Amino acid sequence: MNGTGQTTRPPRGSADPLVFVVVVNWNGRKVTLECLDSLARVEYTPFTVVVVDNGSSDGSADAIRAAHPEVHILPLLENRRFAGGNNEGIQHALNEGAELLLLLNNDTTVAPDFLRFLVDRMRGTERCGLVSPKIYYADPPDCIWYAGGSISYWTGTMRHTGIREIDRGQYDTLRDVDYATGCCILTTADVIRAVGTLDESYFIYTEDADWSVRIKKAGYRLLCEPRARVWHKLSVSTGGHLSSFKLWNKFKSNFRFFARHASWYHWLTFPWLSHIVNLAAGLRYMITKHPR
Repeated sequence: MNGTGQTTRPPRGSADPLVFVVVVNWNGRKVTLECLDSLARVEYTPFTVVVVDNGSSDGSADAIRAAHPEVHILPLLENRRFAGGNNEGIQHALNEGAELLLLLNNDTTVAPDFLRFLVDRMRGTERCGLVSPKIYYADPPDCIWYAGGSISYWTGTMRHTGIREIDRGQYDTLRDVDYATGCCILTTADVIRAVGTLDESYFIYTEDADWSVRIKKAGYRLLCEPRARVWHKLSVSTGGHLSSFKLWNKFKSNFRFFARHASWYHWLTFPWLSHIVNLAAGLRYMITKHPR
């Protein structure tokens, strides 16, 4: 896609690789259109956008065609959720000759230069498997949601670096991370061919962490590039930041993740410590009621 909104492919020998941006939508017409509006202002070329529509019933596909005719829509007959929808988009992109693939949540907006920073970091770092941007809450827009990710196999927990902190430049250096968030991930076709796609056995949540760990175990680096900026409207499709649906399914998926990736000695602590830590985090959020 170029500045006129038209899809372009790089000429032979072009310095910039073709990026396929995969956006999964399920009854999210308003936020998806806002996401696509922001992508239309991205300065990097060449890239193309694929919207995977997970069997929406809110007229999303027609609205996207009207507002963004340059976007390719991949309609599915049913809701394949995060992993299944993204995997359909990934396979389409690979079939179309994608060199780089960006998975982007539909409830995000992006800075015009975000893709340039992500691509440059990916291409400039040896054995880079995944790179994510610094991600902010949509409101307040200076409050960090993700500036890296750490995993504790002892407590059975994962945590975003910098979450709910006002950005004062404290995370403005490149960092290696334990996991990249599926909210926005740039990877390569070669990495996907080597490691595989997202694991659809996770009903919802933690597929991104599982993918990250598999890629890291294959010898690749996982990075957070803080110059690239994205804003996230949290959990729109699942009813809000602290919905019962989100909490229950996140608990189940987290347990599946640690059961798969933890060593035997971590089982001495994580099954019970994870309950305590996550309960404390939920209570803290309920008391504050605001990401600040």
